[in-house]
Order: sequence, then C-alpha cells, then structure tokens
Amino acid sequence: SKRNNSCEWKRKKQWYQRRVRGGETIAIGASGGKDSTVLAHIMKTLNDRHNYGLNLVLLSIDEGISGYRDDSLETVKRNQIQYSLPLTILSYQELYGWTMDAIVKQIGMKNNCTFCGVFRRQALDRGAAMLKCDKIVTGHNADDIAETVIMNILRGDIARLGRCTSISTGSEGMISRCKPFKYTYEKEIVMYAHFKKLDYFTTECIYSPNAYRGHARTFLKDLEKIRPRAILDIIKSGEDMAIKEEVKMPVQRTCQNCGYISSSELCKACIMLDGLNKGKPELSIGKNNKRKKILKLTADKVNDDTGQLKENGHTRANLPNQNIQEMF
Repeated sequence: SKRNNSCEWKRKKQWYQRRVRGGETIAIGASGGKDSTVLAHIMKTLNDRHNYGLNLVLLSIDEGISGYRDDSLETVKRNQIQYSLPLTILSYQELYGWTMDAIVKQIGMKNNCTFCGVFRRQALDRGAAMLKCDKIVTGHNADDIAETVIMNILRGDIARLGRCTSISTGSEGMISRCKPFKYTYEKEIVMYAHFKKLDYFTTECIYSPNAYRGHARTFLKDLEKIRPRAILDIIKSGEDMAIKEEVKMPVQRTCQNCGYISSSELCKACIMLDGLNKGKPELSIGKNNKRKKILKLTADKVNDDTGQLKENGHTRANLPNQNIQEMF
C-alpha cells in the first residue's frame, strides 16, 4: 500500500541521517543479486532525492566461480550504467593467488563456503581501503541475520553472536560496515525489485547446496510457517544476549602478517591461505587446537621486513600498501 511504502522510505531516510554524513565515500557491496541491487537503487535514489552529498561506489568481488560469478558480474556492470556509479572489481586471484574453482578442486565440496566467506569479507575491506572509503554497506537482510544468529548459537560462537546483530560494526582504525536492511524481510526485497523492475541476477551459487547456512535457512523457513514473527524474534534474542563478566572473550588484535583484524597472531585468511599453499587445507578448518600447528609454522615464516609469507607457492598479490592498517 501507499502508506506502507511511505513508512519504508521514511525508515530508510532516518537510517541515512543517523549513519552517514555528506562528503563520505560509501562502498556498496555489489554481487548482482537482489539484495545488493535493491540496496544500490535505494542508496542512489535517496542520495539524489535528498542531496546527502555521498560519494557512492560499487565494489564487487570476483571469487573465480565459473558459470556463476562471471555471469553475475555482467549484471553488476549493467547496474553501473543504470545507476551511473563507478565500479571496482577485485578478484581472489589477484588478492590471494587462488580462485574458488581451484580451492574446491583441492578441498572438495565440504567447507568450501568457509574459505569463500573468510576471503570475501577481507577482500571487501581491502577493496574499500584501496578506494579510501569511509564505510561499507551490504545487502544483508533480516532473514540473513536471523540465520547467522542460529548458526552462531549452534556453533557456540559467543564472540560472533555478539556482533552479528549489530546494524553497524567496525573496530577503531577499521572501515565500519553497515547493514541498512537489517529489519527488512527477504520477501520485501524481492517484491521491491519486482515492482521496480530492477535488473538482478537470480542463479544460486553452484557450490552453495552443501553450505551449513542452508540448514539454518531451512529450519528458519519451517519456523516462520508456525510463527511469522520468528525472524525478528530471533534477531531480538541475539541483540539481547548477555554475556557474563567472568566469561573470557577473544581480544581483538591485528594479524602480524597482513595487518587485518584478528583474535590471534594470524588472521583466518592467512591461516587458510597458508594451508592451501602447503597442500593441507584441512589444518586451517575446525577447532583452534587443530590449527595450532599451522599457526606456528606460518608465524615462523613471516618476513619481518615485508610482512609476506616466505613461500614458493601462491601468495598475496603485491598490491600497494599491502598491510591493511596502512591503507586507512
């Protein structure tokens, strides 16, 4: 209805006024899917309509998935023209020396989404830092966040559980991330894209059928049939989750290899990359005690002068200002 549509626009405008300031450069995580396409459309529309003075840029990550990402990036390129926004595409190949196709060939279909998620999060931060962005906005919707809450509860990951429901995250010295669609249902985004006749990519990732998130999604959809408010209730539960003072929480620090935020000496991306380079990717997955050996081996091979791993195989690309802290 017109009234509901008016309320939705008012809510988005209020988010803009609280979270962004004129003159800031905002990176929109663009995958070509419905969420990021609707996000780019709304950000562009509000910025033009209310003269917020934001510098909006599209930032896409090419994971190197043949038959999936190459097609979705064509959608992003069309969005670039449709919304008149600059587009930057970074690939796993140039950042890490690996593509997801190559990673799956080595590790198989199990745990491949773990590698992709870790690399993608860091790639977005690296891309935003290279573009000198002030913030990153992503299209995570209410369904996504509720799924993440369930996953973190099942894994017993208290640290991530405390962060996953925040509409804006980011530690000191790091680029903050915002999720404007935190309280927006996936079905609302689909309807918006349909009625606005937006151009977006709908094919599911060819490696996602075995993803852990898929089980959380199925459970959530079944729960929603019984209790329609289940998604927002789960998000509220995550927000209200209290941690006892005596519980020891991970201390945030920076990776001694790449400078990325980490709770240990080396970040997860560096550990996983080293496991791939050594031909033992299984050592970088799972509990911390399984990773101690590779962590020690990796730490011993860090070159104090350059911050690069002393490996003959794949390594991080020689990008300007490789240490992420120096990018800000």
